[in-house]
Amino acid sequence: MKIAILSCFYPFRGGVAQFNASLLGCLSKDDTVKAFNFTTQYPSFLFPGKTQYVAPGDEALKVESEACLSTVNPVSWIKTARAIRRWGADLLILRYWMSWFAPSLGWVARHAGCKVVAITDNIIPHEPHFFDRPLTKWFLRGVDGCVTMSEEVAEDLLKLKKDARYTVLPHPLYTHFGDRVPREEAEKRLGLESGRKNLLFFGLIRKYKGLDILIDAFGLLPEDYQLIIAGEPYGDFSEYSEAIEKSPAKDRIHLFRRYIPDSEVKWFFSAADAAVLPYRSATQSGVNALACHFEVPMIVTDTGALRRTVEGRGTGLVVDKAEGAVVADGVRRLFDTAGLRDDCIRHIRDEKQRLSWSGFCKGLLSFTESL
Repeated sequence: MKIAILSCFYPFRGGVAQFNASLLGCLSKDDTVKAFNFTTQYPSFLFPGKTQYVAPGDEALKVESEACLSTVNPVSWIKTARAIRRWGADLLILRYWMSWFAPSLGWVARHAGCKVVAITDNIIPHEPHFFDRPLTKWFLRGVDGCVTMSEEVAEDLLKLKKDARYTVLPHPLYTHFGDRVPREEAEKRLGLESGRKNLLFFGLIRKYKGLDILIDAFGLLPEDYQLIIAGEPYGDFSEYSEAIEKSPAKDRIHLFRRYIPDSEVKWFFSAADAAVLPYRSATQSGVNALACHFEVPMIVTDTGALRRTVEGRGTGLVVDKAEGAVVADGVRRLFDTAGLRDDCIRHIRDEKQRLSWSGFCKGLLSFTESL
Protein backbone atom coordinates (compact mmCIF):
# COMPACT_ATOMS: atom_id res chain seq x y z
CA MET A 1 0.00 0.00 0.00
CA LYS A 2 1.14 3.54 -0.74
CA ILE A 3 0.66 5.82 2.27
CA ALA A 4 1.06 9.59 2.19
CA ILE A 5 1.51 11.50 5.46
CA LEU A 6 0.79 15.22 5.24
CA SER A 7 2.00 17.14 8.28
CA CYS A 8 5.12 18.81 9.68
CA PHE A 9 8.43 17.00 9.35
CA TYR A 10 12.09 18.02 9.61
CA PRO A 11 13.23 20.85 9.49
CA PHE A 12 10.20 21.74 11.65
CA ARG A 13 10.77 20.90 15.29
CA GLY A 14 8.61 19.90 18.24
CA GLY A 15 6.52 16.98 19.44
CA VAL A 16 4.29 16.70 16.36
CA ALA A 17 7.27 16.53 14.00
CA GLN A 18 8.93 13.94 16.26
CA PHE A 19 5.76 11.85 16.33
CA ASN A 20 5.42 12.04 12.54
CA ALA A 21 9.01 10.92 11.99
CA SER A 22 8.50 7.89 14.23
CA LEU A 23 5.19 7.07 12.53
CA LEU A 24 6.82 7.27 9.11
CA GLY A 25 9.66 4.99 10.17
CA CYS A 26 7.30 2.37 11.57
CA LEU A 27 4.88 2.33 8.63
CA SER A 28 7.77 2.18 6.14
CA LYS A 29 8.76 -1.27 7.36
CA ASP A 30 5.89 -2.89 5.47
CA ASP A 31 4.46 -0.23 3.13
CA THR A 32 5.61 2.48 0.74
CA VAL A 33 5.33 5.76 2.63
CA LYS A 34 6.02 9.34 1.59
CA ALA A 35 6.14 12.49 3.72
CA PHE A 36 4.46 15.63 2.40
CA ASN A 37 5.61 18.63 4.40
CA PHE A 38 4.63 22.23 5.03
CA THR A 39 6.40 25.12 3.43
CA THR A 40 4.61 27.44 5.86
CA GLN A 41 3.10 25.98 9.02
CA TYR A 42 2.31 29.23 10.85
CA PRO A 43 3.10 32.78 9.73
CA SER A 44 5.95 34.01 11.90
CA PHE A 45 3.82 36.71 13.50
CA LEU A 46 1.35 34.08 14.77
CA PHE A 47 3.98 31.73 16.18
CA PRO A 48 4.44 32.33 19.94
CA GLY A 49 7.82 30.62 20.27
CA LYS A 50 11.27 31.70 19.10
CA THR A 51 11.44 29.51 16.01
CA GLN A 52 9.51 26.74 14.29
CA TYR A 53 12.64 25.14 12.92
CA VAL A 54 15.39 22.80 14.06
CA ALA A 55 18.47 24.68 15.23
CA PRO A 56 22.07 23.58 14.63
CA GLY A 57 22.97 20.75 16.98
CA ASP A 58 19.37 19.68 17.70
CA GLU A 59 19.95 16.13 16.40
CA ALA A 60 16.30 15.86 15.36
CA LEU A 61 15.14 12.90 13.29
CA LYS A 62 15.83 13.88 9.69
CA VAL A 63 13.12 12.86 7.26
CA GLU A 64 13.10 13.25 3.49
CA SER A 65 9.91 15.01 2.48
CA GLU A 66 8.26 16.97 -0.29
CA ALA A 67 7.63 20.47 1.05
CA CYS A 68 4.49 21.69 -0.67
CA LEU A 69 1.73 22.98 1.64
CA SER A 70 1.45 26.55 2.87
CA THR A 71 -1.44 27.07 5.28
CA VAL A 72 -1.77 30.66 4.04
CA ASN A 73 -1.57 30.05 0.28
CA PRO A 74 -4.62 28.32 -1.31
CA VAL A 75 -2.69 27.79 -4.54
CA SER A 76 -0.38 25.45 -2.62
CA TRP A 77 -3.43 23.48 -1.39
CA ILE A 78 -4.29 22.69 -5.02
CA LYS A 79 -0.68 21.74 -5.81
CA THR A 80 -0.42 19.53 -2.72
CA ALA A 81 -3.59 17.57 -3.53
CA ARG A 82 -2.36 17.19 -7.11
CA ALA A 83 1.05 15.91 -5.90
CA ILE A 84 -0.61 13.31 -3.65
CA ARG A 85 -2.85 12.12 -6.51
CA ARG A 86 0.08 12.03 -8.93
CA TRP A 87 2.10 9.92 -6.49
CA GLY A 88 -0.78 7.45 -6.37
CA ALA A 89 -1.52 7.33 -2.65
CA ASP A 90 -3.97 4.70 -1.44
CA LEU A 91 -4.18 6.33 1.99
CA LEU A 92 -3.57 9.87 3.22
CA ILE A 93 -2.82 10.40 6.92
CA LEU A 94 -3.25 13.92 8.32
CA ARG A 95 -2.31 15.29 11.75
CA TYR A 96 -4.83 17.70 13.28
CA TRP A 97 -4.31 19.57 16.54
CA MET A 98 -5.74 23.07 16.05
CA SER A 99 -8.28 24.79 13.84
CA TRP A 100 -5.65 26.92 12.10
CA PHE A 101 -4.99 23.88 9.90
CA ALA A 102 -8.66 23.18 9.08
CA PRO A 103 -8.90 25.19 5.82
CA SER A 104 -5.72 23.87 4.19
CA LEU A 105 -5.87 20.26 5.39
CA GLY A 106 -9.64 20.10 4.87
CA TRP A 107 -9.29 21.22 1.26
CA VAL A 108 -6.51 18.73 0.53
CA ALA A 109 -8.52 15.93 2.19
CA ARG A 110 -11.43 16.58 -0.17
CA HIS A 111 -9.25 16.51 -3.28
CA ALA A 112 -6.57 13.89 -2.51
CA GLY A 113 -8.37 11.16 -4.45
CA CYS A 114 -7.85 8.47 -1.79
CA LYS A 115 -8.97 7.34 1.64
CA VAL A 116 -8.20 9.96 4.32
CA VAL A 117 -7.62 9.37 8.04
CA ALA A 118 -6.83 12.12 10.55
CA ILE A 119 -4.82 11.54 13.71
CA THR A 120 -6.47 14.09 15.98
CA ASP A 121 -4.36 15.25 18.92
CA ASN A 122 -7.11 17.67 19.89
CA ILE A 123 -10.58 18.40 18.56
CA ILE A 124 -11.25 21.34 20.88
CA PRO A 125 -8.02 23.23 21.69
CA HIS A 126 -6.82 23.80 25.24
CA GLU A 127 -7.08 27.56 24.62
CA PRO A 128 -10.28 27.76 22.50
CA HIS A 129 -11.51 30.50 20.16
CA PHE A 130 -14.99 31.18 18.76
CA PHE A 131 -13.99 29.90 15.31
CA ASP A 132 -12.60 26.52 16.44
CA ARG A 133 -15.86 24.56 16.28
CA PRO A 134 -17.09 25.65 12.81
CA LEU A 135 -13.66 25.20 11.24
CA THR A 136 -13.12 21.80 12.84
CA LYS A 137 -16.61 20.64 11.81
CA TRP A 138 -15.77 21.56 8.22
CA PHE A 139 -12.45 19.70 8.42
CA LEU A 140 -14.06 16.57 9.87
CA ARG A 141 -16.57 16.36 7.02
CA GLY A 142 -13.64 15.92 4.63
CA VAL A 143 -12.06 12.85 6.25
CA ASP A 144 -13.17 9.21 6.26
CA GLY A 145 -12.12 8.43 9.82
CA CYS A 146 -10.24 9.70 12.85
CA VAL A 147 -7.71 8.26 15.28
CA THR A 148 -7.79 9.78 18.75
CA MET A 149 -5.26 9.07 21.46
CA SER A 150 -7.67 9.34 24.39
CA GLU A 151 -11.34 8.71 25.14
CA GLU A 152 -11.71 12.40 26.01
CA VAL A 153 -10.74 13.49 22.49
CA ALA A 154 -13.12 10.86 21.10
CA GLU A 155 -15.93 12.41 23.15
CA ASP A 156 -15.08 15.85 21.76
CA LEU A 157 -15.09 14.36 18.26
CA LEU A 158 -18.59 12.97 18.66
CA LYS A 159 -19.85 16.34 19.90
CA LEU A 160 -18.92 17.87 16.55
CA LYS A 161 -19.61 14.87 14.30
CA LYS A 162 -22.09 12.41 15.79
CA ASP A 163 -21.57 9.80 13.08
CA ALA A 164 -17.77 10.01 13.06
CA ARG A 165 -15.93 6.76 12.46
CA TYR A 166 -13.01 6.58 14.84
CA THR A 167 -10.72 4.42 16.92
CA VAL A 168 -8.78 5.19 20.11
CA LEU A 169 -5.09 4.28 20.09
CA PRO A 170 -2.91 5.33 23.06
CA HIS A 171 0.01 7.66 22.38
CA PRO A 172 3.06 5.44 21.72
CA LEU A 173 6.32 6.08 23.53
CA TYR A 174 9.09 8.09 21.95
CA THR A 175 12.21 6.01 21.55
CA HIS A 176 14.64 8.24 19.62
CA PHE A 177 15.89 10.23 22.63
CA GLY A 178 18.25 7.47 23.72
CA ASP A 179 18.51 5.71 27.06
CA ARG A 180 18.84 7.06 30.59
CA VAL A 181 22.29 8.18 31.62
CA PRO A 182 23.63 7.88 35.20
CA ARG A 183 21.83 10.28 37.53
CA GLU A 184 25.08 11.77 38.86
CA GLU A 185 26.25 12.51 35.32
CA ALA A 186 22.94 14.19 34.45
CA GLU A 187 22.97 16.33 37.62
CA LYS A 188 26.52 17.45 36.92
CA ARG A 189 25.62 18.28 33.31
CA LEU A 190 22.69 20.44 34.44
CA GLY A 191 24.49 22.06 37.36
CA LEU A 192 22.21 20.51 39.99
CA GLU A 193 23.10 19.84 43.61
CA SER A 194 23.23 16.10 44.25
CA GLY A 195 21.37 14.37 47.04
CA ARG A 196 18.03 16.15 46.62
CA LYS A 197 14.67 14.93 45.28
CA ASN A 198 14.43 16.33 41.77
CA LEU A 199 11.05 17.41 40.37
CA LEU A 200 10.79 18.11 36.62
CA PHE A 201 8.43 20.37 34.71
CA PHE A 202 9.17 19.77 31.03
CA GLY A 203 7.91 21.08 27.71
CA LEU A 204 6.33 24.15 26.19
CA ILE A 205 5.23 26.63 28.85
CA ARG A 206 1.60 27.60 28.27
CA LYS A 207 -1.04 28.82 30.70
CA TYR A 208 -3.07 25.60 30.69
CA LYS A 209 -0.03 23.58 31.78
CA GLY A 210 -0.05 25.18 35.24
CA LEU A 211 3.60 26.05 35.84
CA ASP A 212 2.44 28.82 38.21
CA ILE A 213 0.61 26.16 40.24
CA LEU A 214 3.77 24.08 40.50
CA ILE A 215 5.88 27.07 41.58
CA ASP A 216 3.37 27.72 44.37
CA ALA A 217 3.42 24.04 45.33
CA PHE A 218 7.21 23.90 45.38
CA GLY A 219 7.33 26.75 47.90
CA LEU A 220 5.52 24.46 50.36
CA LEU A 221 8.04 21.62 50.07
CA PRO A 222 11.04 21.12 52.39
CA GLU A 223 14.70 21.80 51.67
CA ASP A 224 15.47 18.35 50.29
CA TYR A 225 13.57 19.05 47.04
CA GLN A 226 14.70 20.97 43.97
CA LEU A 227 12.67 21.94 40.91
CA ILE A 228 13.84 21.78 37.31
CA ILE A 229 11.85 23.87 34.81
CA ALA A 230 12.84 23.08 31.22
CA GLY A 231 11.00 24.46 28.23
CA GLU A 232 10.26 27.36 25.92
CA PRO A 233 7.56 29.84 26.90
CA TYR A 234 4.72 30.40 24.47
CA GLY A 235 3.80 33.93 25.46
CA ASP A 236 4.84 36.26 28.28
CA PHE A 237 7.01 34.66 30.97
CA SER A 238 6.90 37.58 33.43
CA GLU A 239 4.16 35.97 35.56
CA TYR A 240 6.39 32.96 36.19
CA SER A 241 9.53 35.06 36.75
CA GLU A 242 7.72 37.05 39.43
CA ALA A 243 6.39 33.88 41.07
CA ILE A 244 9.89 32.38 41.17
CA GLU A 245 11.37 35.58 42.62
CA LYS A 246 8.73 35.64 45.39
CA SER A 247 9.08 31.93 46.18
CA PRO A 248 10.71 31.04 49.52
CA ALA A 249 12.34 28.18 47.60
CA LYS A 250 13.69 30.26 44.70
CA ASP A 251 17.29 29.18 45.36
CA ARG A 252 16.26 25.58 44.65
CA ILE A 253 14.51 26.33 41.36
CA HIS A 254 16.63 25.68 38.26
CA LEU A 255 15.31 27.35 35.14
CA PHE A 256 16.17 26.28 31.58
CA ARG A 257 13.98 28.74 29.68
CA ARG A 258 14.49 27.54 26.12
CA TYR A 259 13.52 24.88 23.65
CA ILE A 260 15.18 21.62 24.70
CA PRO A 261 16.68 19.90 21.64
CA ASP A 262 16.29 16.16 21.24
CA SER A 263 19.93 15.51 22.13
CA GLU A 264 19.47 17.10 25.60
CA VAL A 265 16.15 15.55 26.64
CA LYS A 266 17.83 12.55 28.28
CA TRP A 267 19.76 14.77 30.72
CA PHE A 268 16.60 16.25 32.22
CA PHE A 269 14.68 13.00 32.61
CA SER A 270 17.73 11.11 33.85
CA ALA A 271 18.15 13.65 36.64
CA ALA A 272 14.46 13.60 37.60
CA ASP A 273 12.91 11.58 40.42
CA ALA A 274 9.41 12.60 39.30
CA ALA A 275 7.80 14.56 36.49
CA VAL A 276 5.02 16.95 37.56
CA LEU A 277 2.16 17.79 35.16
CA PRO A 278 -0.05 20.29 37.06
CA TYR A 279 -2.28 20.89 34.03
CA ARG A 280 -5.47 22.92 34.22
CA SER A 281 -6.75 21.03 31.16
CA ALA A 282 -5.44 18.19 29.03
CA THR A 283 -6.33 15.44 26.62
CA GLN A 284 -3.25 13.25 26.40
CA SER A 285 0.32 14.39 26.95
CA GLY A 286 3.55 13.85 25.05
CA VAL A 287 5.43 14.54 28.31
CA ASN A 288 3.67 11.52 29.77
CA ALA A 289 5.11 9.42 26.94
CA LEU A 290 8.59 10.86 27.55
CA ALA A 291 8.41 10.15 31.26
CA CYS A 292 7.42 6.56 30.58
CA HIS A 293 10.28 6.10 28.14
CA PHE A 294 12.78 7.29 30.76
CA GLU A 295 10.98 5.41 33.59
CA VAL A 296 10.16 8.55 35.59
CA PRO A 297 7.03 8.40 37.82
CA MET A 298 4.50 11.21 37.35
CA ILE A 299 2.38 13.47 39.52
CA VAL A 300 -0.55 14.78 37.48
CA THR A 301 -3.79 16.65 38.03
CA ASP A 302 -7.17 15.03 37.44
CA THR A 303 -7.93 16.40 33.98
CA GLY A 304 -8.54 14.88 30.57
CA ALA A 305 -7.07 11.43 30.12
CA LEU A 306 -4.32 11.88 32.70
CA ARG A 307 -6.10 9.99 35.49
CA ARG A 308 -6.72 6.98 33.28
CA THR A 309 -3.27 6.91 31.71
CA VAL A 310 -1.37 7.49 34.97
CA GLU A 311 -3.40 6.17 37.92
CA GLY A 312 -5.17 3.55 35.83
CA ARG A 313 -1.81 2.12 34.79
CA GLY A 314 -0.03 2.71 38.08
CA THR A 315 2.66 4.92 36.54
CA GLY A 316 2.25 7.77 39.00
CA LEU A 317 -0.05 9.63 41.33
CA VAL A 318 -3.11 11.78 40.54
CA VAL A 319 -4.15 14.80 42.62
CA ASP A 320 -7.75 16.00 42.63
CA LYS A 321 -7.25 19.71 42.03
CA ALA A 322 -4.88 21.98 40.10
CA GLU A 323 -3.96 23.93 43.25
CA GLY A 324 -0.56 24.50 44.82
CA ALA A 325 -1.29 22.94 48.22
CA VAL A 326 -2.93 19.90 46.63
CA VAL A 327 -0.02 19.34 44.21
CA ALA A 328 2.49 19.72 47.07
CA ASP A 329 0.59 17.09 49.05
CA GLY A 330 0.75 14.75 46.06
CA VAL A 331 4.50 15.19 45.81
CA ARG A 332 4.91 14.30 49.48
CA ARG A 333 2.73 11.21 49.11
CA LEU A 334 4.75 9.91 46.18
CA PHE A 335 8.03 10.21 48.07
CA ASP A 336 6.86 9.46 51.62
CA THR A 337 4.71 6.39 50.93
CA ALA A 338 6.95 3.36 51.32
CA GLY A 339 7.52 1.53 48.03
CA LEU A 340 5.21 3.77 45.95
CA ARG A 341 7.86 5.16 43.59
CA ASP A 342 9.31 1.69 43.05
CA ASP A 343 5.84 0.35 42.24
CA CYS A 344 5.33 3.14 39.72
CA ILE A 345 8.62 2.38 38.01
CA ARG A 346 7.70 -1.29 37.76
CA HIS A 347 4.35 -0.40 36.17
CA ILE A 348 6.06 2.00 33.77
CA ARG A 349 8.24 -0.85 32.54
CA ASP A 350 5.09 -2.83 31.81
CA GLU A 351 3.68 0.16 29.88
CA LYS A 352 6.80 0.36 27.73
CA GLN A 353 5.96 -3.07 26.35
CA ARG A 354 2.34 -2.09 25.62
CA LEU A 355 2.82 1.33 24.03
CA SER A 356 4.99 0.36 21.09
CA TRP A 357 5.00 2.03 17.68
CA SER A 358 4.37 -1.30 16.00
CA GLY A 359 1.19 -1.72 18.04
CA PHE A 360 0.03 1.79 17.19
CA CYS A 361 0.64 1.30 13.46
CA LYS A 362 -1.06 -2.10 13.46
CA GLY A 363 -4.15 -0.54 15.06
CA LEU A 364 -4.06 2.38 12.64
CA LEU A 365 -3.92 0.18 9.55
CA SER A 366 -6.57 -2.19 10.86
CA PHE A 367 -8.89 0.79 11.36
CA THR A 368 -8.25 2.19 7.88
CA GLU A 369 -9.05 -1.18 6.32
CA SER A 370 -12.45 -1.11 8.03
CA LEU A 371 -13.44 2.22 6.44
